[in-house]
Amino acid sequence: MPEQQAPQDLQAIIDDIYRELTPRLGEGKVADYIPQLARVDSRRFGMAIVTTSGQIYRVGDAEVPFSIQSISKVFTLTLALGKHGENIWHRVGREPSGSAFNSIVQLEHEGGKPRNPFINAGAITISDLILAGHTPKELIGEIVQFVRYLADDDNIVIDHEVARSETATGFRNVALANFMRSYGRLDHPAEHVLGVYFHHCALAMTCVQLAKAGLFLAAGGANPLTGHSVVSRQRARRINALMLTCGHYDGSGDFAYRVGLPGKSGVGGGIMAVAPGRASIAVWSPGLNENGNSLLGSLALEMLAARTGWSVFGP
Repeated sequence: MPEQQAPQDLQAIIDDIYRELTPRLGEGKVADYIPQLARVDSRRFGMAIVTTSGQIYRVGDAEVPFSIQSISKVFTLTLALGKHGENIWHRVGREPSGSAFNSIVQLEHEGGKPRNPFINAGAITISDLILAGHTPKELIGEIVQFVRYLADDDNIVIDHEVARSETATGFRNVALANFMRSYGRLDHPAEHVLGVYFHHCALAMTCVQLAKAGLFLAAGGANPLTGHSVVSRQRARRINALMLTCGHYDGSGDFAYRVGLPGKSGVGGGIMAVAPGRASIAVWSPGLNENGNSLLGSLALEMLAARTGWSVFGP
């Protein structure tokens, strides 16, 4: 493994990345199919790194909250594994989809069982699983508390304007949920499951908060900043594996090829990435590429991996 970068080097590296990408700010297409996200300034850019030894590095808009969207699926998957263990894999697969994140075609072909927990249908299934024994409102509160616990920050909240915006326009997700219900793949009413799903996707976090929340995945399942044990070392490794293979929808292979880190993107322009044993990284740039992943965020992580030697495939 490559030697750990000196603390001053990491700040210099992300400062350089920000400077080099500044002329390209605004590139990509903001997710305009969710009205609240369409209002976000496409020239925003933030990046934060939290190391397993506790150092925090940040640049740009790293303290500005944004809608984490599908990145939240990492946290709901972690909750589901804690509640149900390996039994969740009877309901959702572990394979890359190769299809768009909101595709219904593959779901029909495979009898209503989603390919993985990070595409929309898979995350809706995860919401259904963790809804057991709760009202939607109770579960939404539990998810917020869990993310606050991970990040050690009680200021994290749901952006209710975004949640309302998604609820009003999320017809494809409504179709996915009802389609799975028709196959007997949901235990709860579709509207209850979707209420949970739309709200956890509407979590608003800064890059610093997000990097802190993902740190347990870089540190073998425990947060070294707080001492909180979150999952076993094996489970952290397996969540990272799913992030590497499925975390960027049908762009997951390209992200693994270019960046070589487990990562999860969201259409709000955020990406949370993990350098196992090293650090958790969050980057935000709202302009998306054709796969719905942050264009400059992906590029920033590619530059970071190249300059640190942090790729899981070697320096």
